Amino acid sequence: MAGILFIISAPSGSGKSTLVNQLRSLVDNLEFSVSYTTRAPRGSEEEGREYHFTTREEFKRMVTADEFLEHAEVFGNCYGTARRTLAEAKAHGKDLLLDIDVQGASQVRRNVPDAVSIFVMPPTPDILATRLRNRSRAEGGVHEDVIQRRLAEAKQEIENYREYSYILVNDILARAEEELSAIVTSERIRREGQNHAEDADRLVRLAEGCRQENAGERVQPVLAAFGLLDPGTANT
Repeated sequence: MAGILFIISAPSGSGKSTLVNQLRSLVDNLEFSVSYTTRAPRGSEEEGREYHFTTREEFKRMVTADEFLEHAEVFGNCYGTARRTLAEAKAHGKDLLLDIDVQGASQVRRNVPDAVSIFVMPPTPDILATRLRNRSRAEGGVHEDVIQRRLAEAKQEIENYREYSYILVNDILARAEEELSAIVTSERIRREGQNHAEDADRLVRLAEGCRQENAGERVQPVLAAFGLLDPGTANT
């Protein structure tokens, strides 16, 4: 059964891009959704690889024609995911992976209720800040005001974790990679009703441990570190 839509969201700097790239190298028949944007290409970006670059006028036409699963305007530029990407993936016998922010994920879940949603958490604000600074240095310079804004945004995004089916804490990259791959495999097994994967039972158990309702032991320390620990769960 092709055509499963996997949504993955995470605060900036959580290592989501690394996880997605590794997942695509490990898992067959998984198409990556390329979003549309009205912003200009940056650096070595290519049409159809990072984004589909389009005009604001064409973007507005697509919105009016209800051609997007989700769309939003961010810092003056428009971004959106075309509905046809899911149909095209299914027609080619593939599932679709959508890398998207919390706002967009909420829209997609309304349009595709059976989508599989995955939220990636950084383990602590300090580790997230270090990752953000390292990335900023690699891009040419660290701006502390931007780092602090990203940390504040991360806290707000993490507050929405209950909207997601699965939670990953990216403290150990190799483990997070295995968990993400296990989630995809487990969902395919569940929906197909067949067991084609090697070591499938272990992968299903690993994925079940990442379900939001089962991930409390991993999630609670993250919530505490970001000052979001639910008072009712402080002693659980």
